[in-house]
Amino acid sequence: MTADTAPLPETAAVEPNRQRIIKKYPNRRLYDTNTSAYVTLSEVKQLIMAHQPVAVKDAKTGEDLTRAILLQIILEEEAAGMPMFSEAMLANIIRFYGHAMQNQMGSYIEKNVQMFTDFQNKLAEQTGNTDAWAKMLKMPPAMLPASYSEHIQKMQEQMRQQTEQMMAMFGLKR
Repeated sequence: MTADTAPLPETAAVEPNRQRIIKKYPNRRLYDTNTSAYVTLSEVKQLIMAHQPVAVKDAKTGEDLTRAILLQIILEEEAAGMPMFSEAMLANIIRFYGHAMQNQMGSYIEKNVQMFTDFQNKLAEQTGNTDAWAKMLKMPPAMLPASYSEHIQKMQEQMRQQTEQMMAMFGLKR
């Protein structure tokens, strides 16, 4: 087992909905206050993957460092193999910082990722298979069940409409 797939300590599952408080010390070590143990960034990633609410706080000041740690996890994932974000996409995201539409862009991305996640969860629920996406993506479109094709088309249409609404706010038309 790798560090990313090693099971979490038994005490990690005691209260699954309780927010885990992780303290970050000046020596860059992370301390899980729920388990009274030091944890690695990989273990924090496992908590996130398990939908465990996590908050990372500076041990001295109490400053919330959660976003910084989440970004660090994303950075490591991006550098580790198959990146999710292209250079062009990252450059476009950077261009929105300080832009009047910065808040709307964040909301737009969040809503679309949530819609995609909801569809993925519904697919896994219906098929009883969490790896259904991998199998479905390998299938020719004509072989897909009609309901999945409809869901995909509906999701694409919602994304298209949201994009057009956002462009209209700028006075742009497609």
